[in-house]
Amino acid sequence: MRAFLERLSRDRSGATAIEYGLIAAFVALAIVATLPSIRSNLSGVFGNIDKELATAAKPGK
Repeated sequence: MRAFLERLSRDRSGATAIEYGLIAAFVALAIVATLPSIRSNLSGVFGNIDKELATAAKPGK
């Protein structure tokens, strides 16, 4: 078992894949962290559009 662990600690063949996996995880975390602010901003924008369309659709204006 000890020989296996020593051989495993010297093996660097999967290091690049692990690094890319960590980068992808951090990017996903950043996206998830910004989603609430994007949601509120989009909600405000589409709320304003809805209000303007409702005002423009009223007869007599």
